[in-house]
Amino acid sequence: MNTAGTIDRPLTYDPQKQAPMKPSTHDIAGTAPEDFTTSGAKDSRQNRTREMQLIPEALARAHMHDRLHEAEQERRALRVATARRMQRRAERASMRARRALAMAVMQ
Repeated sequence: MNTAGTIDRPLTYDPQKQAPMKPSTHDIAGTAPEDFTTSGAKDSRQNRTREMQLIPEALARAHMHDRLHEAEQERRALRVATARRMQRRAERASMRARRALAMAVMQ
């Protein structure tokens, strides 16, 4: 079955190979603006189509940027927590060493 492409599933994603936009059937012939058939109008329609096709890609890129940013924040938070834990451990070791030195001096 040869069915023309739809908005969601165009026959091709290449804007240069897509059929140009046509006026709707309820428009009266001859009422279209003069530049409707000019190449400038066709190029603007093609660019609009290309931009619309790239919207999901742009959304995915923004989503991945957000996810990478969140992952970096989580890594930073994990490093801070680890550094605090190591600092407490070092402080406890330092206190033990001081106590041991004080005990050795006292005897």
